[in-house]
Amino acid sequence: MSKAIIVKNLRKTYSSKKRIGLLRSFRENIEALRGISFDIDYGEVVGLLGPNGAGKTTTIKILATLLIPDSGEAYVAGYSVLDEPSKVRENIGIMLTVEKGFFGKLTGKENLEYFASLYGLNRREAKERIDYLIKTLELDKLGGDYKLFEEFSLGMKARLSLARALLTNAPILLLDEPTLGLDPPSARKIRELVKELARRDSKAVLYTTHNMFEAEIVCDRIILINKGLIVAQGTPTDLKKIIPKTKVINLTIRGSNRDLNEILNNFSVKYSVEEIDDYIKNIKLYVKNPEDILNEIIKSIVKTGYDILRINIEEPSLEDVFIYFSEQS
Repeated sequence: MSKAIIVKNLRKTYSSKKRIGLLRSFRENIEALRGISFDIDYGEVVGLLGPNGAGKTTTIKILATLLIPDSGEAYVAGYSVLDEPSKVRENIGIMLTVEKGFFGKLTGKENLEYFASLYGLNRREAKERIDYLIKTLELDKLGGDYKLFEEFSLGMKARLSLARALLTNAPILLLDEPTLGLDPPSARKIRELVKELARRDSKAVLYTTHNMFEAEIVCDRIILINKGLIVAQGTPTDLKKIIPKTKVINLTIRGSNRDLNEILNNFSVKYSVEEIDDYIKNIKLYVKNPEDILNEIIKSIVKTGYDILRINIEEPSLEDVFIYFSEQS
C-alpha cells in the first residue's frame, strides 16, 4: 500500500514586521520550515512534537492546502498539495482549533448538518454519519444535539470539532493540538477514538501535541521538530534510547538572583532551567557520568548563594528527550 503522507524537503519562510521603539520597525524573515522530510503509513498515528514556533502548525496547514510552501514537495493520499489540492482536500479531515468556524446560534447537530451539505454529503448519508458521530463522541449525553454551540463547554467544542473532521470519513486526519485545554475525560475520549480510528479503520493520523504523556500513549511514532528542522524521530521507546548513556539530574534550588546560565555554561553539559517562582527553580542536567561532575556543579551553585532543596538522578523520559533536543542552550 502506498504512503498516506510523503513530505520531501519542505521549506516555508514568513516575512514579519518587527517594531523598534514607537516609530521604527523593520521586516525580518522567519524560517518556519527549513527542509523537513518524513512519511506516514495508513493505520499509523504519528506525533509531531516541538516547542511553540517549531513549525508544527505550518506543516499541518501545508498538508491541508491552506498554505503554499516556498519549495519542496508534499503528497497526501498520492496527490500533490501543489498540483492537486482539491483531491487532497477530498482525502483529509482536519482539526485546527476547537472553537473557530462554527455558528453560535446553531445546535451542534445543526452545525454538522451545515458542514455535511458543504462537503457534498446527501441527506441520507449526512443523517447516518452525524447520528453515528454524535453517539460515538457522546455528544448526545452532553446535549450536543440540542444545545446551541455558544452554550458548549470547551470539551464539547473539541468533540464537535473532531466530529466535523470525521464527517466525510476521510482516510487521513490532520489533528493540531486536539486536546489542548480539555478536561481529562474529554481528552481521554479523543485519544481513545484517535487510536481506534487508526487501528480499526486504518486511518493515517498526523497529531501535534505538547503533552508528553499523551504522545507516548497515542502515537506509534514521534517526529521531534525544532526551529523548522526535524531533530529526531522514532517510536517513543526508540527516542528514549537516543540518549541511553545519559542520566538526568534534577535539582530544585532556592534563592539568589545570579544568572544560572552563567554558572552552568562553565560545564560541558546540556541543561534546562524552569522557574517555579521568584525564588525556586528546577534544573535538569543531562550528563553521562553524574558522579564525575555533580559535586562540582553543586559547589558552584551553592557558592553563588543558592540553597539546594532536592537532588535526584533518573533515566531519561520522553519529556527529557523532548527537552534535550528542543530547549537546551
